[in-house]
Amino acid sequence: MALKSKITRAKEFAFRGYTFEEIQKMSLEDFMKLLPSRERRKLKRGLTEQEEILLRKLRKKGSARTHCRDMLIIPEMVGKVVFVHNGKEFVRVEIKPEMLGHRLGEFAQTRRFEKHSGPGVGATRSSKFVPLK
Repeated sequence: MALKSKITRAKEFAFRGYTFEEIQKMSLEDFMKLLPSRERRKLKRGLTEQEEILLRKLRKKGSARTHCRDMLIIPEMVGKVVFVHNGKEFVRVEIKPEMLGHRLGEFAQTRRFEKHSGPGVGATRSSKFVPLK
């Protein structure tokens, strides 16, 4: 009995049935038709001045720092690096095709998970009680 060798291939990216190459060739108006209504409406209203500046910097340098957390990720931005402000610092975000249609702020978390340890030295008896369940 011969052993079959399993060849695993990376799943090819598709956005709403279109490959990334097809999406890059689309105009912004055609890409808008693929987006959900909220994102489509944002693009229909036009980009703000700050978003325009961000796109110009990305075209020129390939990376930029921004406070525009509500900027939609469009095909033109894929492959670039954006440093998004999370309220305290700038978080490095590499834009991938899977991020299309999302907002920059989704990839720079503003809240940090805090795990608390046990009660401290000065804790009262009642606050030291931890239920079994």
